[in-house]
Amino acid sequence: MAVVKYVVVPHDGGYAYRVGDTFSETFPTHDEAEAAARIAAGEQKVSGETVDISWEDDKGRWHGETALGQDRPDTEVDP
Repeated sequence: MAVVKYVVVPHDGGYAYRVGDTFSETFPTHDEAEAAARIAAGEQKVSGETVDISWEDDKGRWHGETALGQDRPDTEVDP
């Protein structure tokens, strides 16, 4: 199973959480960024509807697939 890791880092004069190469909004304190990361990580694990999605890979190619609503990743928060 996939694991999505949320890492709290200094960012733009405050703190943000990062998932891969993507940063959240900036928070004034480390504790606020960590709390937001824990909320986001928890929401990522919630089952939803099965839907058809399309996404672009790093080479600019588009792909289509069906995302199963119960197929959710494990998450970790690295404060």
